[in-house]
Amino acid sequence: MTTSTTRTSAACSDSTSEDRCNFYRSEYGLPATVDRSKRRILLPVGGLIGAITMPLELGRRVQAGLKIRMLAGPVIERAQTQRWTFITGPGHTLDDAVHAEVLRLGASVAPEGDNIVLPSPDDERLGLWCWECAPKALKDFPPQSAVIATTRAMASAGR
Repeated sequence: MTTSTTRTSAACSDSTSEDRCNFYRSEYGLPATVDRSKRRILLPVGGLIGAITMPLELGRRVQAGLKIRMLAGPVIERAQTQRWTFITGPGHTLDDAVHAEVLRLGASVAPEGDNIVLPSPDDERLGLWCWECAPKALKDFPPQSAVIATTRAMASAGR
């Protein structure tokens, strides 16, 4: 399976991290901020934002499963670690059995208060973080429970 990176006008520009952060805030409704010391754009987990990170190959299967269900949402790829982060709707407390299963699959659910790194122009130029699928709007984030259920189903189907 091949992937295609969604390109936005901000993703193609030579803008600054501040410009890109403002773009994420105005176009996607993301409550992003710039950590000037690390030159990173950060998205806090909590409120309306959740996140799940998993190995790239599992992520591809999960995204395909979500597309079939018309629930696909934004995904960030970190090429160095071969991992995808799915930005989801609000997170919920997982019961111990589901949490353990998700961890066994190599996936992790970001805790409230954690930060997701959003692609900045520098990150993209260096190949650190890029959008596999850019967001369209805040309301388009898939429910975290649907991403977890699809992750469990796709991991089982891939065995």
